[in-house]
Amino acid sequence: MTQQFAERATNVAPTGARNSDLSDLVSILEDGQRRKLDVIAPASALRMHEGNVRVEGVEAQLSARGVTAVDGIYRPTAVADEGISDKLRIPLAYLRRMRAENVPLLDENVNAWLREGPDRRFMLRAFRGEDGPGTPGEGVARALLSDSYKLMDNLDMLLAALDGVEQSGHPTRITGCDLTDRRMYVRVESEAVAIQARNLLRGYRSPFDGRSGDELPMISAGFVITNSEVGAGAYTITPRAVIQVCRNGLTQTKDVMRAVHLGGKQDEGVVSWSGETQRKTLELITSKTTDAVRTFLSQEYVEAKVYEMEAAAGKTLDEPTKTIEHVTKSLSIGTETKDRILSHFIRGGQMTAGGVMQAVTSTAQTLTDADQAAALEALAVPALTAAAAHG
Repeated sequence: MTQQFAERATNVAPTGARNSDLSDLVSILEDGQRRKLDVIAPASALRMHEGNVRVEGVEAQLSARGVTAVDGIYRPTAVADEGISDKLRIPLAYLRRMRAENVPLLDENVNAWLREGPDRRFMLRAFRGEDGPGTPGEGVARALLSDSYKLMDNLDMLLAALDGVEQSGHPTRITGCDLTDRRMYVRVESEAVAIQARNLLRGYRSPFDGRSGDELPMISAGFVITNSEVGAGAYTITPRAVIQVCRNGLTQTKDVMRAVHLGGKQDEGVVSWSGETQRKTLELITSKTTDAVRTFLSQEYVEAKVYEMEAAAGKTLDEPTKTIEHVTKSLSIGTETKDRILSHFIRGGQMTAGGVMQAVTSTAQTLTDADQAAALEALAVPALTAAAAHG
């Protein structure tokens, strides 16, 4: 069941998804493909008006889909505001304060810096409005990026990656998908590649239903596919071990495979990659994915990673509360999340450094913000190391 969140204006942009299934994700991405508009525009064609991005003087484009009107109003997302801050060198905290407290001052600041470099070019990634064919109403400005940003859209990347998974020959299943303004996440698991991890799970109980790690000491191999359409990170495949008793995920970020969104300078106007360029890019993604899956879904790989964790995980904690305080502070985890981790640690019943790691990953499952959840899950192994060292 898809949990919809981060609602936007009606008929402007697709909503996000948290823990959705693959068909729901594809449906949202297909809707986004129909509405997307990518424009290379000079600074002279952009200005801020009442807190929104106004595009003026960019020629409409004729394509197989009809006339694509570009000029119009686009309401910035938080990600787009970050891009404006970065490209115009306006401190982000100040930009956010102006948006919250003084929108005319925001307009004045942004427009003044756009006038400083009228020939600078940017890529504006947007969703069109739907007021009528060829005449967009208010759309959504998704990101302001470099004009050399290489488009690697979520739907294309997902289909290429799934093709690579299929070509790897490993039996897998998709266990959940997330979509935010920043990133797409697709979690894949292979229960056919699973090992016993009794030392790692000894004494652990699921904080969700109380099942015992001693009774089900199994860890499955898996990985997570991630992509950003808005400059928030490369296309990646990150190995992910799954604790079967509680569905906690342990991502191994140091072994990640990446494909970076960097390309050459592009001409002004609506961006359209040639079929040949697109085909070559996606063929490379499929090939790289196949290789990564064959590595990450091997018994030897999972056994090696579990072995690396077991020695540290068995370290008994003399003062668990102080250890968790130290770990969360050293990893810049906020107070509210720290309190959740402590609660999960107590319910897990594993008074060891491994228990801290499990508490971090189980807490990540409870977060409604998918970006925050992924970031917290990626801290699980560093949390294990820090807890073992603190004792």
